[in-house]
Amino acid sequence: MKNLKFRRPTSATRLPVVFAAAIVHLLQFTSSVSPPPLPILPIPTARQVSWQLGEMALFMHFGTNTFTNLEWGTGHADPSVFSPTELDATQWVAVAKQSGFSRVILTAKHHDGFCLWPSDYTDYSVKSSSWRNGTGDVLRDLAEAARNGGVQLGVYLSPWDRHEPSYGETLEYNEFYLGQMAELLTRYGEISEVWLDGAKGEGEKNMEYYFDDWFSSIHQHQPGAVIFSNAGPDARWVGDEGGFAGSTCWSLFNRSNDMIAHADTEYSGKGDPFGHGWVPAECDVSIRPGWFWHASESPKSALTLLDLYYKSVGRNCLLLLNVPPNSSGLISQEDIQVLQEFSEIRSSIFSHSLAEGASVSATSTRANLTDPRYSPHNVLEQGTQSYWAPGSAEPGWILDLVLQETVTFNVLMVQEPIQMGQRIIGFHLDFWNEHGEWQLAANGTTVGYKRLLLFDSVSARYLRLVVDESRADPLIAYVGLYMDPHSVVRHIPELSSASLVNGSHPLPQATNRIASS
Repeated sequence: MKNLKFRRPTSATRLPVVFAAAIVHLLQFTSSVSPPPLPILPIPTARQVSWQLGEMALFMHFGTNTFTNLEWGTGHADPSVFSPTELDATQWVAVAKQSGFSRVILTAKHHDGFCLWPSDYTDYSVKSSSWRNGTGDVLRDLAEAARNGGVQLGVYLSPWDRHEPSYGETLEYNEFYLGQMAELLTRYGEISEVWLDGAKGEGEKNMEYYFDDWFSSIHQHQPGAVIFSNAGPDARWVGDEGGFAGSTCWSLFNRSNDMIAHADTEYSGKGDPFGHGWVPAECDVSIRPGWFWHASESPKSALTLLDLYYKSVGRNCLLLLNVPPNSSGLISQEDIQVLQEFSEIRSSIFSHSLAEGASVSATSTRANLTDPRYSPHNVLEQGTQSYWAPGSAEPGWILDLVLQETVTFNVLMVQEPIQMGQRIIGFHLDFWNEHGEWQLAANGTTVGYKRLLLFDSVSARYLRLVVDESRADPLIAYVGLYMDPHSVVRHIPELSSASLVNGSHPLPQATNRIASS
């Protein structure tokens, strides 16, 4: 028998060998890995995702009103009244960071027109005050402190200006406003959020704002900045100044249905499951009765802030809490105390999920069980990058959880991977009771980035999370269970779990892609 010898492939034979190897590799890859589901439009931009992950920001109303005891300044206060003796922006940033706030937003110019930076376009600013002999710049101090402290920076430039003579002259004032905006966006490093509104008192001069020009210019100077206004383009007002959203809150929104100066508060609050744009809601509220610091006012309690957290961040929104510096230029100690208590309470509730270590199964899983990217167990991992995806067109969307032991809890957290679109319309949580029956623990509507449900305490080991209705096959990024011993729970009406499970179905979404198919 002749010895067989290995022969090096020639150029004519090498190519088919390479192709064959590639085909084998491709078959092996496709047999175990399935592509992710298509996102359902609309979806957020990168800057919107980053904004939402921040969850909470501090608003800081500060200016001449701090010293004149007003909320809306007249624009005629002498700049010399602005005289903080101990202004320390490092303290502001430290308070924000230690309390769990990711961003600070300064009222660089409020309605009175007084500028907290030395603007080249007006003398009505810190350069005309006695503070630091006219050489101070509040925004510069805050920008440096935020950068050093690892906290994001935002600015509020009021469109309404009660001091500027050109206000009321459309072209002249729009140029003036854009000139000041350019100063803010080009002198102080990275700006994460630009905040503006349509506030204006009755009987004031008529003024047409060129919002689209402003928005384009802002994104040109600061492409990573989220623009907030009553109607977007990147984040919208929730429709109240109480700091809370309704129980149903979509990030989907039609900007054409709302106007910045004349917001439809009901539409702003709920959003729109058929909206063509992604414009999530921001909930603004002050820690004190007023937006500026007043010596006679006291802050809300930590438990009140916790309730606002449930009804803002826990309803798919960002919480913007105003904490105004006092006339010394510092955040008051009584406000700091409340913020510390608020942070400690949140940590005591949400630092550890009682569902950790649970066994999780689902009615179906996308592709097959060997692909970990869509596994039901992903819902126990914090974050929104991994998720459970059900099998396409499979009936029922149910996650079954078996905890390691019986636990007592009264808070449910559910998150969707918002980069894939907002999908869930309705869901509920059941537990296996002592009578050997499924019993409703809680139910909710929209989820989005984060949904928190607070309910009467439940002791159980076996649970099921049921998605009752969805715009498309639901994707769930996280499920957490927690115990809140502090909050008072309102009565939750009983619903028939069985009828909700059997009635689960997707809602067709009126996007171009789906409509055309």
